[in-house]
Amino acid sequence: MTRTIKDLADEVRPNIREVDPATARELLQQGALLLDVRDREEHAQGAIEGAVNISRGTLEMRIGEVAPDPDQPIVCHCAGGHRGALAADALQRLGYRNVVNIAGGLRAYREHEPAD
Repeated sequence: MTRTIKDLADEVRPNIREVDPATARELLQQGALLLDVRDREEHAQGAIEGAVNISRGTLEMRIGEVAPDPDQPIVCHCAGGHRGALAADALQRLGYRNVVNIAGGLRAYREHEPAD
């Protein structure tokens, strides 16, 4: 039986912290780094303002470029939440201590935009 990315993400979810879009916005207002782990092509089609794009496939090699401090608060996201969960888990295994994933990813973030 082959496993899916959802299966892998579900395995790591007990080990990471996921937040709703409103909490993610609060963390970003407090200075957290917003990390978009989608592929470059996806990011180019539309991204959250201020997001740093490092695809999930190169995350472990490149995270030190944008977050050399393991205490840097980081908010991860992807399109739907699975790659973001895997990214949050990988960052924690690398020693980052303040990492969260947006539950539901970019779709949830956009669906819950605050009214002006």
